[in-house]
Amino acid sequence: MRKALLAAAVLSTLGSSAAFAQASTAASTSPHTFSANVGLVSDYRFRGFTQTNLRPAIQGGFDYEHASGFYLGNWNSNVADELFPGGNIEMDFYGGYKHQFGDVGLDVGVLHYYYPGSEAAKGGTIKNTELYAGLSYGPFSLKYSHGVSDFFGVPDSKNNFYVDAGLAVPLNDGWGINAHVGYQRLKNDPAISGYVDYSLGVTKELAGWELGAKVVATNQKDWYQTSKGRDAGRTGVVFSVARAF
Repeated sequence: MRKALLAAAVLSTLGSSAAFAQASTAASTSPHTFSANVGLVSDYRFRGFTQTNLRPAIQGGFDYEHASGFYLGNWNSNVADELFPGGNIEMDFYGGYKHQFGDVGLDVGVLHYYYPGSEAAKGGTIKNTELYAGLSYGPFSLKYSHGVSDFFGVPDSKNNFYVDAGLAVPLNDGWGINAHVGYQRLKNDPAISGYVDYSLGVTKELAGWELGAKVVATNQKDWYQTSKGRDAGRTGVVFSVARAF
């Protein structure tokens, strides 16, 4: 009887181990991927212009990606309520599809910016929705974003667009360099119809964190002012530290 019980226990243990191994294999080959990110920047710049009155911001988000290429995500940052009346948080929601054609990557989707508690010039909450399409090849990237709503509350500014070209080159020992130039075209804005922003930066991987520093500038520094009367698009250096999980 003892031998029978012992044999049953061993077989049960082996069966459990086999089931666990199968579950682990299934989990490792799951088509679903979840990730998160968190970061701190000395100044939150969006297309060259400060969103935090030249002050620091804490940022972070969550992403889901399916093996087929479809993805969903959310990203958040504090912003200055002086620039977004009544609101001090930016919440971005996006979804799209990615696919690799040999060395060329395709990325298409929709992105919605939302500022809870804020008040737009024409009433309602400040928000913005864009459709985007991007291509990548090695270290190069090119992206087009088309606004299907008023540009962050600017009246009658639908069909605005933004073109973004980027370069990200990894170097030895965790170092990397990156460069960017973008062109924003607006509609029916009496202050500006379009402007160029650009940046040049360096990154360093350190113990799972990415440290960064970049120079950011625009050719229309005084499009709008901070609460202290400074040009929101003035040339500046932005420092960052971030981590993905």
